Amino acid sequence: MRRDAEFERVLKFFDEDGDGKISPSELRNRLGKMGGEILMKEAEMAIEAMDSDGDGLLSLEDLVALMEAGGEEEKLKDLREAFELYDTEGCGFITPKSLKRMLSKLGESKSMNECKKMIKHFDLNGDGVLSFEEFRIMMQ
Repeated sequence: MRRDAEFERVLKFFDEDGDGKISPSELRNRLGKMGGEILMKEAEMAIEAMDSDGDGLLSLEDLVALMEAGGEEEKLKDLREAFELYDTEGCGFITPKSLKRMLSKLGESKSMNECKKMIKHFDLNGDGVLSFEEFRIMMQ
């Protein structure tokens, strides 16, 4: 319930007229007060992109979906950064060699054979390396 209360607080901050929804002008006004500037057309486009019921306003449900999508984007960004740490060769894949190198940096000593087995376990297409998508699945 705590998260819902946070979303409601955010909605109330933007909802200047108290109707329970955020209009493009409310979005523009409040962002302006926070130091951000957007044109009215940009505010309208932003709300239109997130408006689930087509009334031209953001409801609490729209706001929750927006905030949760932002959380997913953040998780994906973090996963991408972790993947890049393991992709020590910069080839866009985690190879047995790059896995061995990264595990060694983390204090885990593994043989090349052990690294190949670890990769094989999550290597969905059988190419001997992990793509970002395979890494993402592995980390779920």
